[in-house]
Amino acid sequence: MHPDNTDELGFDTLAIRTGHHRTAENEHSEPIFPTSSFVFANAAEAAARFSGATPGNIYARFTNPTTRTFEERLAALEGAEACVATSSGMAAILSLGLALLKAGDHVVCSKQVFGTTTVLWNKYFAKFGVDVTHVDLTDLAAWRAAIQPNTRFLFLETPSNPLTEIVEIPALAEIAHAASCLLVVDNCFCTPALQRPLLLGADVVIHSATKFLDGQGRAIGGAVCTSRALADEVVGVLRTLGPTMAPFNAWIFLKGLETLNLRMKAHSANAQRLAEWLEAHPRVSNVYYPGLESHPQHALAKRQMKGFGGIVGFEVEGGRTAAWQVIDNTRLFSITANLGDAKSTITHPASTTHGRLSDEQRAAAGIKEGLIRLAVGLEDAEDLIRDLERGLG
Repeated sequence: MHPDNTDELGFDTLAIRTGHHRTAENEHSEPIFPTSSFVFANAAEAAARFSGATPGNIYARFTNPTTRTFEERLAALEGAEACVATSSGMAAILSLGLALLKAGDHVVCSKQVFGTTTVLWNKYFAKFGVDVTHVDLTDLAAWRAAIQPNTRFLFLETPSNPLTEIVEIPALAEIAHAASCLLVVDNCFCTPALQRPLLLGADVVIHSATKFLDGQGRAIGGAVCTSRALADEVVGVLRTLGPTMAPFNAWIFLKGLETLNLRMKAHSANAQRLAEWLEAHPRVSNVYYPGLESHPQHALAKRQMKGFGGIVGFEVEGGRTAAWQVIDNTRLFSITANLGDAKSTITHPASTTHGRLSDEQRAAAGIKEGLIRLAVGLEDAEDLIRDLERGLG
C-alpha cells in the first residue's frame, strides 16, 4: 500500500513503502514500466495531458511510474517537496544549472568537490557565460566575500570528495539566504540516512544515486531534491533535453533505498575501524575521516550527521609511486573510482577522480600525489585491514 500520511512514519518505513501506488494487478513489489510512451483514451485526453490540464503519464522522457515511485520515495527521505530523477549525478547538476542559470549569472562553488564537477562549472558552463568562483569549503568568511549581486546559488559537497571536509550547513544557509541565493548541497557521501541538508536550511540536494543509494554498483542515476517550484523548472529541462533516468535503473534504486539505513550504519562502522587502524600505522602520514577525533570538523560532524559515512582518505609518504604500490598490492579492494558499493573500492584521486584538474587546481583542493581514497564496503573489517597491510607492510 501507499502510506497516506508520511509525516508520521519513520525513516525505514518511508524507505520501503513510500511512492508505491499499486496497479490493478495489486502487486506486492514495485513494477517496472519499460515503455517509451503511454496511450490515451481519446484525443481530448491526450491534449489535456500534454497541456498539463490533467495529470498523468505522457512520454517516459519525463513521466514514468517506476521513476516517479523512486522520486517520491527519495523526496520523503530527504524531507523535500519534490524530487527529479536524472540519468546520472552529473546530469542532476547539469539539469539544475540549465534550469536556474543564464548568461551573466554567477555561482560560488567549494574547491573541494568531485573533479568532474569542477570541470562542469569551469569548462562547460563557462562557455555559456556563467561565472564561477571557487572558495575553501570550511571558510565561511570566504563564502560570504565571494557572493556577488548576480550570484544565483552556492554549491558544495559536505563531506567533501575525497578529504571528507565538512561545513556547517545552517551557517552557510544563513549566508546564502541573506544574499537572496540558494544553497545547493551534494549529499552523495552521507545520503539522507546520515544527513538531511534541507532540514538544516539548504534549498536543493543533489545525489549521484549511482553511489550509496544503489549500494551495489549496478546502475547510473542522479536526483535533484528541492521545492515543488524549483523541481518543475528541472522537469522542464528533462522534458526538453532528455537527461532522464531509465525505469529499470529507477527500480534498482528503489531496491537500494529499502536497505539504505542498515547499509549506511554498516559502512560507517567498517570505515571507523579502518580509519583508526590507518591512523596508528607508521607508514600513513594523514588520515581523513570525520569519525576520528583528529579530524578538524569532528565535533561539527557529530552535531550535523547521524554517522560518519564510508569514505576514508589517507596519505602515504613517497607520492604517486608509493600510493600506487599500496593500491596494486591489495587483493580484496576493487581498484575503481566508483564508491558506495557493498564491495570496498580503492583509488588514487590525483590520477583518477581529479585527474582532469590542473596541478594548481588539485593543490587548491588538497589532492596530493600520496593520497588514497577508500570507499569502505560491507566485508569483514579485519579482512580489509589485512588487505591494506599487504601494500603498507
